[in-house]
Order: sequence, then structure tokens, then C-alpha cells
Amino acid sequence: MKYNVICKKVELSDARKEKLLDKVKKLDKFFDGDVECKILIAEQKNDIIMEITFVHKGFVFRAEAQNKDLIAATDDCLAKLDRQIRKNKTKLAKHLRQPGIGEYDTIMDSFESVAEENEFNIIKKKKIDSKPMTPEEAILQMNMLGHNFFIFRQADTMKITIVYKRNDGDYGLLETE
Repeated sequence: MKYNVICKKVELSDARKEKLLDKVKKLDKFFDGDVECKILIAEQKNDIIMEITFVHKGFVFRAEAQNKDLIAATDDCLAKLDRQIRKNKTKLAKHLRQPGIGEYDTIMDSFESVAEENEFNIIKKKKIDSKPMTPEEAILQMNMLGHNFFIFRQADTMKITIVYKRNDGDYGLLETE
């Protein structure tokens, strides 16, 4: 397990950091093997904003909480993550056991601006790992992240595909040619 604690506008003593990591390590029971955990702590308008992200076998588990107290924010995040993992445990176990899904090549996709810098104001660039999966797995991953869309590679064709949540509650699929 690899932990990365990032503090923005917040100072944490070693004792508080250890207490925080002890709480987060309680979720280790759900994961086997190599897991990355990123903990982001920031202060905004006298509130502590905490984001905890676990990456395990290509799946991302993420929770965010806001509270005046660091420990309360940590507990809120951990409760959300615990609920997420337990809710999707059987679905994830089923998908991870399917042939062809276990091992995959990591492909880094980056978003680049085609237009000139003056035309569009890009405030964030993000690189993502994509792994071959089915649209059902992508919808599961999108819902776990709490996003409205998710980019992935089709398991059978290796084409880049986007699944998105429609306003009517259904899902849409955009496939590349």
C-alpha cells in the first residue's frame, strides 16, 4: 500500500498525520496487492476539505468531505468509501474474475488543446489510465466516481469509448471509428 498525503493551506503535525493514516489503513482489508491511496487535505473558508482516492486494479474509489474538524472530515470520507466498496464488492469481484479483464496494458491519454491559447481558457489538464472494459464496467466505475461521463477502451475492439449519463437518467455511449 502506497500512501500520498498532500496538504494545501494546511499544516499537519506528524502525530496528526499518523492518526489520519491509521484511520485510512482500516480500509486495507478490502484490497489485496498493490494499491495507491492519495489523500488531499485543503482549507477553504475555515473548513477542511478532504478527498481520499484509492486506485486498485484499474478501479478508482473516491470520496470527498467537508467539515470544520479534520478527524470528522476523515470519518465522513471513510464512511463514504466503505459504503462504495461494500455496495460494489460483488460486482467488482465478478468483473475482475472475467477472462481478459485481469491484466491490461496501461495507456496514458492526455487532453491537448487544438485551438490557440487565446481562444479557450483551459484551467486543468488531466492524464488518465485507460483499461479495456465493457460498457457495463465503465458505467459502474463512472457511478463509483460520481462523474457524469467516463472514458475507456472497449474490451473487444480496443476503441476509445465514452459512456455518459443522460438527463433522463439513462446512459449514452459514444464510440470512435
